[in-house]
Amino acid sequence: QVQVMESGGGTVQAGGSLKLSCVVSGLSFDDYAMAWFRQAPGKEREGVSCINWNGNLQDYSEAVLGRFTISRDNGKNTVYLQMSSLKPEDTATYYCAAETTLSYCSSWKTGTEFGPWGQGTQVTVSS
Repeated sequence: QVQVMESGGGTVQAGGSLKLSCVVSGLSFDDYAMAWFRQAPGKEREGVSCINWNGNLQDYSEAVLGRFTISRDNGKNTVYLQMSSLKPEDTATYYCAAETTLSYCSSWKTGTEFGPWGQGTQVTVSS
């Protein structure tokens, strides 16, 4: 059974930084791309960033490009999201998920080919 567990969220002032972690178990971690998503109250889930199986290719949404950095440690079955220059509009619950069939990022922003979904970790950015 595949399980994901996100951590590292919290409350931070605008301009601050946080680093999220996601540990995955139950699958061959380095066979799949991984991605971070977020969902704010009353809004649809949106893709934040995606990383391919070996970590040498990353993609970002326009909203976070230049401020967030995704990385992975296949030895630890963990994917990270370093968030800097945080803005109040970054406030959301953040989720990570594995691409269910591909080792690379393709049409990832909708999240329809990703899963399973964990509990998420809450990020709140105050102005």
